[in-house]
Amino acid sequence: MPDKRNEILAKQLIEYSTEIQKGENLYLEIKGKETLELGKQIIKLATQKGATTFWYYNDESLLRHWVANATDDQFKAQAEMHLKLMEKADCYIGLRGSDNPFDMSDIPREQMDKQNTLFYKPVHLEERVKRTRWVVLRYPNNAMAQLAETSQEKFEDFYFDVCCADYAKMSKAQDKLFALMEATEKVHIKAPNTDLTFSLKDIPCIKCDGKRNIPDGEVYTAPVRDSINGIITYNTPSLYQGTVFNDISLTFENGKIIKATCDGETEKLNKIFDTDEGSRYVGEFAIGVNPFILHPMKDTLFDEKIAGSFHFTPGQCYDEAPNGNDSSIHWDLVLIQRPDYGGGEIYFDDKLIRKDGVFTDAEMEKSFSKENLKGSGM
Repeated sequence: MPDKRNEILAKQLIEYSTEIQKGENLYLEIKGKETLELGKQIIKLATQKGATTFWYYNDESLLRHWVANATDDQFKAQAEMHLKLMEKADCYIGLRGSDNPFDMSDIPREQMDKQNTLFYKPVHLEERVKRTRWVVLRYPNNAMAQLAETSQEKFEDFYFDVCCADYAKMSKAQDKLFALMEATEKVHIKAPNTDLTFSLKDIPCIKCDGKRNIPDGEVYTAPVRDSINGIITYNTPSLYQGTVFNDISLTFENGKIIKATCDGETEKLNKIFDTDEGSRYVGEFAIGVNPFILHPMKDTLFDEKIAGSFHFTPGQCYDEAPNGNDSSIHWDLVLIQRPDYGGGEIYFDDKLIRKDGVFTDAEMEKSFSKENLKGSGM
């Protein structure tokens, strides 16, 4: 039986996140069988709005056979086809709900690099991200519930609470943090096995309030590319390209990762950071503020929004917050600073602004509460 919550979520994606208008073109990517019901609702609503939708089905069980066997020319040819469609699109919605998140784990590194460099970068990083109104979200299938280590029923309730939050209110709540980050030049972060300094001078800040990702809830910028010094040790596991990485620790010198280690996968970790020159530099710094997400579940779209966290991202910077770093990777790695994860402090221009995941500005902290951001459809 169709879940009525899909109708609520589809309406949010069409009317708030992408604001699709009559006569526009929507590029809809559907990954995983269980996303089809939400996909149907999106197509129905977009069509009623007067938009034209191009949709196609894809998931990692299909993609793995392509990536493992394609030549450079085939990657380029597929990118050319998708680019023509993306160039015509006003909006993009990506529904991601593959049955097995580890389907790509045994694909050779060199083939994954080609997929990232020859297809994903030109189609998504250079065309979709820079030019369309886009939003990406996961879907609460059983594979996702397993990663979160909970039942599918409980996970679905959690998922719709998060994804149907009042993002208009969240946008307003982010204003104060946005202004604070915009005015900051020097950042100092402390946590267990972490002591990191960098500059934000002259780099714009961006609010993430449901217009790009669902779920959402972060304010991001980028560090001045060569300003990063020190060490950071992430306490959130990261599922990236089919491998789970734990306890990643990065040492920086003048912006560059000069040492990278993790628990058990250090060789694979360093191969990722050797993808290209920009992969050993950082393209994003963001503070997570979504009160409905408290614990990691090996899904970046959720984990990077965890209340009391921040992420520090090796790879490509965003055009909206440029620091000059260019890469075919963009790897959001998360450090949670609440007491149950070891605590930590963030200083802006030598002033403590968040301690143990709680903003020192009580009014700002209250604005990010569950009570303030609960959606009307929840």
